[in-house]
Amino acid sequence: MSEELLDTLRRAPDLEAPNLFAVDASDRLILDEAAPELEQAPAGTVVVIGDHYGALTLGAADRFGATGIRTHQDRLTGELALAANAERVGLTGAFVSLPLGPSLVAGARVVLLQLPRSLEALDEIAGLIAEHADPGVVVVAGGRVKHMSRTMNDVLGRHFSSVQARLARQKSRVLIASDPFSVEQQPAPRWPAAERHEDLPGGRHVTVCAHGGAFAGTSVDIGTRFLLEHLDQMSPDAATALDLGCGTGVLAVALAQARPGLRVTATDESFAAVMSARATAEANGVADRVTVLRADAATDVPDASVDLVVLNPPFHVGAAVHPGLARRLFADAARVLRPGGELWVVWNSHLMYRPTLEQVSGPTRQVDRNAKFTVTVSTRR
Repeated sequence: MSEELLDTLRRAPDLEAPNLFAVDASDRLILDEAAPELEQAPAGTVVVIGDHYGALTLGAADRFGATGIRTHQDRLTGELALAANAERVGLTGAFVSLPLGPSLVAGARVVLLQLPRSLEALDEIAGLIAEHADPGVVVVAGGRVKHMSRTMNDVLGRHFSSVQARLARQKSRVLIASDPFSVEQQPAPRWPAAERHEDLPGGRHVTVCAHGGAFAGTSVDIGTRFLLEHLDQMSPDAATALDLGCGTGVLAVALAQARPGLRVTATDESFAAVMSARATAEANGVADRVTVLRADAATDVPDASVDLVVLNPPFHVGAAVHPGLARRLFADAARVLRPGGELWVVWNSHLMYRPTLEQVSGPTRQVDRNAKFTVTVSTRR
């Protein structure tokens, strides 16, 4: 893949900024280390998992002539960026985007993998490949050294008899996994995992289900717990609610449990989060009133259609801290709220989001604050 082509790749519709990049050294290293396998791979046997914005997928197609590539990206913005980049460079027919499941990796001979941060996500992906790929599959998994650990070798070693670490280059490293264990030798499948929580604020009980790539797994993060303390104060007359960036769906499910007449929509751009939230809603008997959508913010929610929005916003874009994502979520929440509707947000106090909320969402008051978090409610003008 030529450097000229790499230079055309963009992050959009994800946030773009001088310190945010569409291609990094790990993309180049994975492609270089996988070259012998890619040069010989039959059509339809190359799989790419975790591609950030298309460098691996389009690199395999452009540099090695790979066709019928199957690709999966957890983040919807990455998937949309891949599609836009492919159109820009004339490679739209080289790949198909698929969910994380058996059809993604069935019969695969070469898998290019951007290593996820989560060991649980890596375990789920490695188990899927080992069970459904060709027995001769070679997995070329790479990432930035600062985000890698020796435990990743151990996780891959649960599913493959051969795991080799290659020399680092430009602060990136690749692990090569091959010779998958037979199905009988594999660890018992455990995804989605489930955990019952009997200690939530207000005496609430929720069973949390999580796939490997879901933030916080089956636990309930402390920001969400703090927001749950105020559930009964939230827009008591609301008929419709939105859990924006829902993660495993804890807030959506708790709202549905507390208010039998409430219709709840939950959105997240993460495939793992969406699948987890659907499983959480099902496990708690509220799947008939909680609709979970994979969406970029609230893209698929109509304007002025919701009475209540709850939000525990992320403040990282990949590895970088960036306020742009939260501001965008605040703006989308304001768009979908009816006049007089409420946006309830929990946020790390040091981020000082209140002026932004005032500007974007409407009059905002502090409801509560502890040593780490602030809870605010904004009323749509």
